[in-house]
Amino acid sequence: MPYKACSIKTLVFIACLLIIVPAVAGGQWDFPPLPPADKYGTFLMNRTSTKNNVEPAVFSHWIHRRKHTCRVCHFELEFSMQRNATEITEKANRAGKFCGACHDDVMVFGHGEAHCKKCHNNNLNYGNEKFPKLLASLPTATFGNGRDWSRALEEGLIKPDRYLKIKPAEDITFNKELLLEAEWRSVPPAVFPHKKHVAWLDCNNCHPDIFNIKKKSTKHFTMKLNLDNQFCGVCHLKVAFPFQDCKRCHPKMKMRR
Repeated sequence: MPYKACSIKTLVFIACLLIIVPAVAGGQWDFPPLPPADKYGTFLMNRTSTKNNVEPAVFSHWIHRRKHTCRVCHFELEFSMQRNATEITEKANRAGKFCGACHDDVMVFGHGEAHCKKCHNNNLNYGNEKFPKLLASLPTATFGNGRDWSRALEEGLIKPDRYLKIKPAEDITFNKELLLEAEWRSVPPAVFPHKKHVAWLDCNNCHPDIFNIKKKSTKHFTMKLNLDNQFCGVCHLKVAFPFQDCKRCHPKMKMRR
């Protein structure tokens, strides 16, 4: 009997570990602190502003995402995925490049002196009073902006343009899902849905610079590198929904929120 009792206790202990480990797996990683919902995805652009005695420009993804997909800026307008890596200049903007492709006093406000402070204000709170009203009708999410942008797009609640002037030859309809085994045996695989990503992006946004498709797999792909702004971390740290929302990638994970 003592032997059986010990075995039962051991089995119960192991079972508890199998339940608890996935629940706290997120706690093993050094996730960056998240800003408030109305500031998530809002950055200061300051590659040369301070050097030229100009206030850094504020850029809010949630304001722009309602009207344009990621492809427009990060493919057609050639904005780098890395912040402050694009060589934007006022001369280029006024010539219709980068921000100037839209901010031309026709589509939206332009680059005249009367509008300078709308962007160059060094204020991450600028325009945040619009957040509740503009996004009130969108489906909610637990993390990031507190809005499920993919679902909003699928349900037609937002209809962002996929291009400005360079129209894609055809819409991408690549539906393949990838099953990515986790580093931990107790953590279920991550699922990567191409369909949800190509709705926002162009294939060139990820391939080959972020993910090398020639190798058919990226052997050194790890969660640690994701959190170092590589691979999925290029977007899913500060713009797309953050890694704290574990179940969005690991749908079978059991965890406490």
